[in-house]
Amino acid sequence: MLEIRNLHVSTDNKEILKGVNLKINKGEVHAVMGPNGSGKSSLSLALMGHSRYKITSGQILLDGKNINSLAPDKRAKLGLFLAMQYPVAVPGVSVFNLLRSANKNLESQKVSPIEFQNKIKKEMKNLKMDEKFLSRSINDGFSGGEKKKAEILQLSILKPKYAILDETDSGLDVDALKTVSKGISEVSGPNIGILLITHYQRILKYVKLASEREIAD
Repeated sequence: MLEIRNLHVSTDNKEILKGVNLKINKGEVHAVMGPNGSGKSSLSLALMGHSRYKITSGQILLDGKNINSLAPDKRAKLGLFLAMQYPVAVPGVSVFNLLRSANKNLESQKVSPIEFQNKIKKEMKNLKMDEKFLSRSINDGFSGGEKKKAEILQLSILKPKYAILDETDSGLDVDALKTVSKGISEVSGPNIGILLITHYQRILKYVKLASEREIAD
């Protein structure tokens, strides 16, 4: 499980998280809701190891391992994933190269470039993304909806153990929201735990979890 024990976090000498406790088992989806300034995004960034956020006390345990002092890349290799509220642009690095490099660092089994590309294209079709995005620089010139779809594409390809989705529904129109929610639904299952951070209940309306899909089938 991903476990947060009495977590206190400060930034700019101000305490912003004051004793957060949470357990997320694989196969579970937890939603955290609240207004601006309540610490939701700060929690996500602290979990991922952002240098601006200092853990003053408490623990973050990933499958029993204390990751408080680990760099973000080390946390990612252990299976932690963050879809950011405001995805950053990375000019000069294509979407395909990002996914290929990240997958090579996470996967022990080698996959040919053609096989991997076909896998990506299948997921892009599900997310209604044009294949031209593969050759474009990450988030460079992307609309808000395209950025969020690109984050879910990374999630579906990299298949982490635990995913933190920070306001993935922010700025999406209804059609994009349904598409992104469908992507989250298809990723959900017994091998992943999800922390879904949001302002609104609307995304919860569209996310259909693995257990619900089985009942419907």
